[in-house]
Amino acid sequence: MKSVFRDIGGAVLFAAVSLASLPTMADAQNFRPQKPILHGKHWVAITGKPMAATAGASVFIKGGNAVDAACGMLAATATMWDVLSWGGETQALIYNPNTGKVIGINALGAAPTGATPDFYKSQGFRYPPADGPLSAVTPGTPGGLMVMLAEYGSKSLAEVLGPAMEMAAGYPIEADAVRRMRSDRELIREWKYSREVYFTHPEDEDNPAPRVGEIFKQDDLLATLEKLVEAEAEALAEGKNRKEAIYAAYDRFYRGDIAQELVRGTQEEGGLITLEDLDQWQVYIEEPVSTNYKGIDVYKLTSWVQGPVMLQALNMLEDVDLKGMGFNSAEYLHTIYQVMNLAFADRDFYYGDPYFPPEEPMAGLLSKDYARSRFAEIDWTMNDPDVRPGDPYPFMGAENPFKEYLNAWTTTGGEGDLDHMAPGDRTPSRRGGGGDEWVDSRDLYEEELYTGTTSIQAADEEGWVVSITPSGGWVPAVIAGRTGIGLSQRAQSFVTDPADNPYNVVEPGKRPRATLTPALALKDGKPFVSFAVQGGDAQDQNLLQFFLNMVEWEMNVQQATEGPNMNSNQMRGSFGEHTSSPGRMLVHDSVPEEVREQLREMGYQLRVSSRTSGPINAIFFDWVNGAFWGGSSNHGDDYGIIWN
Repeated sequence: MKSVFRDIGGAVLFAAVSLASLPTMADAQNFRPQKPILHGKHWVAITGKPMAATAGASVFIKGGNAVDAACGMLAATATMWDVLSWGGETQALIYNPNTGKVIGINALGAAPTGATPDFYKSQGFRYPPADGPLSAVTPGTPGGLMVMLAEYGSKSLAEVLGPAMEMAAGYPIEADAVRRMRSDRELIREWKYSREVYFTHPEDEDNPAPRVGEIFKQDDLLATLEKLVEAEAEALAEGKNRKEAIYAAYDRFYRGDIAQELVRGTQEEGGLITLEDLDQWQVYIEEPVSTNYKGIDVYKLTSWVQGPVMLQALNMLEDVDLKGMGFNSAEYLHTIYQVMNLAFADRDFYYGDPYFPPEEPMAGLLSKDYARSRFAEIDWTMNDPDVRPGDPYPFMGAENPFKEYLNAWTTTGGEGDLDHMAPGDRTPSRRGGGGDEWVDSRDLYEEELYTGTTSIQAADEEGWVVSITPSGGWVPAVIAGRTGIGLSQRAQSFVTDPADNPYNVVEPGKRPRATLTPALALKDGKPFVSFAVQGGDAQDQNLLQFFLNMVEWEMNVQQATEGPNMNSNQMRGSFGEHTSSPGRMLVHDSVPEEVREQLREMGYQLRVSSRTSGPINAIFFDWVNGAFWGGSSNHGDDYGIIWN
């Protein structure tokens, strides 16, 4: 054994390692993925299911651009419940080659009328519930799709919705959706219209769900999509242009007969959404936030999602000699874990809807000086189980208005253990296990980690790039009347007590701070890599490591999507009871036992698995050869199609 000292940001870290077993740069570069890189030059379409990727490809083949194709994939994934429905939410970053700018799309639903802290507390909830009509926010995906298509696409709504409509008329349902319908059958039985859609075998008490491969028909959803296309056609017949016709369909969904039935059906089940809620909700086209990491500009959506967490982490890591630590060494994993602890603690206290007061201190949180001050707090010998939010206000020349809450804040603000993520996105509270270490890649934690919310990546030869992480309305969703629309469960990400997060307290019309977080990076002013992943609170953890895999460890895009990651459970979870498990770390089974033992000595509780991220989807832009390199990991059903 040999003692190795490293100077990191002014702090000295001691690690006892065997140099023979220290992971190296070569270990990272020689990592062998199970799927090949996708090479092409005209277009690329990647998403969570092969059928949905085919929907995107079909839009490309008909002459659509990357925005058109992404909308086609979004419609298809929402129709096949992967893991979202039409009543969920859509978050997107779009690179516009005509302006050279990255655009943010905010199509996250808002809390309905009556959704106040006092209301939820009167119903016995500390947080809005994880399931059911009271977990619903207004639908965002239909509006997000139509706004993106109208503003940046080139095809009609009818052309883009064509594949999804054909699927709604009947498609062979896949195992993942069937499993969810069966496992959540007791909840589904509580909701009239959900039962009618999900239970194709109601006579079978034990297994009323569809059988795998059965032709699954959604007549009500098909009728809703037909109404949208009908509204577009009527507007075109009246002499409206393409954009105006798409917005006519938008109006029919949020202000017309679709809205009326959606509200009626929601309220019949005990939900709160009103016609005024739908009418007042809107999609925001906004400027994303960014940071520069070693010459690469990384863009994320702002404080209404967790995206800035990755930017904060990159700011803290920029001056660190990561390569000198060795790939996935104890030193490296400890550094990433501690940096994420700091960034996520800030997320848990400061992030919220930027369109509602108080104003989030984003300028301070993304300050490089603030990052250096936070990095200096790291204990290089042990995990700190109670990392607190910092104070970014002095870095903006301002006074923190919530010092009382800040001083009283603790990491473990919730009750219970590890109920971090919602169905399809989370660590379920029903999972088993015990002891210090689990070595089971089929454990339900990992199963949920890599089969949840989907992601969408699209790019074309004109230069359009789209990165989307849609979600919400997963099985088991409350289906709103005869619309076929499964409502989002995102209200659960609000808090009801300002002491938990004064920026994210539930309020009618306000958006909850969500986990969903597409990413897009530019180098020398041109697209470098577009990437996204599912997985609730794990998303920016895995995207951070994917990015470092490419930039620091020189992996290609496919290696980086499948590469071994680490995941933390220390932050306050965004779902269920918002609980925390300090020191819990998921590590890849390629991490040597010696490294694992060092981590245990530093206070970590380990879970070991052959899969340590959700399915990452990405596009690398090869400017030397004028081509795309598509990456889609083997950690789920995700699939890409590319054309020369």
